[in-house]
Amino acid sequence: MDPRKNPFSPGAGTIPPELAGRDEVREQIAITLDRIRNGLNAQSGILYGLRGVGKTALLNQMRRDAEQRGFAAIPIECREERSLAGLLAPALRAELLRMNRIHAIGADVTRALRVVASFFKVQAKIGEVELALEAQPELGIADSGDLERDLFDVFREVGEAARAHKTAIILFIDELQYVPEIELAAMISALHRLNAYLLPVTLVGAGLPQLLGRMGEAKSYAERLFVFTPIGPLDQVSAAAAIREPIRTQQEQITPEALDVIYAATRGYPYFLQEWGKQVWDIAAASPISASVARNADDAALAQLDASFFRVRFDQLTPAEKRYMRAMAGLGEGPHRSGDIATTLGVKVTSVGPTRNALIRKGMIYSPNHGDTAFTVPMFDAFMRRIMPDISL
Repeated sequence: MDPRKNPFSPGAGTIPPELAGRDEVREQIAITLDRIRNGLNAQSGILYGLRGVGKTALLNQMRRDAEQRGFAAIPIECREERSLAGLLAPALRAELLRMNRIHAIGADVTRALRVVASFFKVQAKIGEVELALEAQPELGIADSGDLERDLFDVFREVGEAARAHKTAIILFIDELQYVPEIELAAMISALHRLNAYLLPVTLVGAGLPQLLGRMGEAKSYAERLFVFTPIGPLDQVSAAAAIREPIRTQQEQITPEALDVIYAATRGYPYFLQEWGKQVWDIAAASPISASVARNADDAALAQLDASFFRVRFDQLTPAEKRYMRAMAGLGEGPHRSGDIATTLGVKVTSVGPTRNALIRKGMIYSPNHGDTAFTVPMFDAFMRRIMPDISL
């Protein structure tokens, strides 16, 4: 079939042609945003789940939904090497300047820009890169050096500006698990204090499963401030729609049997569904796409995942981390007891603690229960066995 018309294009954070099975959470967030804009309290939303379940794509779609409904939606992707303050300041500055262009300059926005300048000026002194800010700092606000207090000042001022312009500031923050605990605690506390003012500022975040525990450790009341929504693989009906509907938009067909084969191979993980969808389209000679074509696509889809989705994460690992992951893989999909992994490696459990902690920080594994360890990437166990047939490598 014509590759120019292939509707599937798997990529990191790419919104799929059919965002199946996510209507409920999109509506849940839409209600939250409307309440915030209308001056009512609402819990911020946190999405969590494994790699490949489509958290980033869903977050991007919800941000697009918010923008279309007139919200000031700010995308932020957390990274290990950047502080939360260093990510927030330029993003808020850009949104305030955009607000000025749309609504014309106003004293409230000017003041908010000056407060952001104050905030960033102080944070720059403790290690952030320099940022050109046209506004002069607002002395005495957001410049104490206390991150929790200063973040609250910033959120309050941008919230006042947003309310004056009849909009709401929505922070769409991805990869929240990378935010250090002290910064996470400061952000949670600032948002908590902001609730008393009923200002239109809120957070919609996403991260790996360990995010729940990290937020609870940062602030014990986090569970009351946020609605935590698990994002997992699609059920068979939704997974079928994710493949079938994009094919239909190109006036082509796929058989129910082929959809069953794809679901069995992907287990409903959205990123894998997009990869299999792309491969079956490219392999098929004609419509309807049959079960035999779907089976023939397995090798091509796995080869592509091995070369990109899996490999990019494998290449981040040190030799010791690779051996630890291979030992996990040898035990199966998991989760596994830490002691069993150490036994497979032939060492004491205490000696691999630093390696385990490093892998958790890198987002490669997490602890679903005390003493247990599991992969954050679905099917990574099979990949590790393919790429490292021998644990000693």
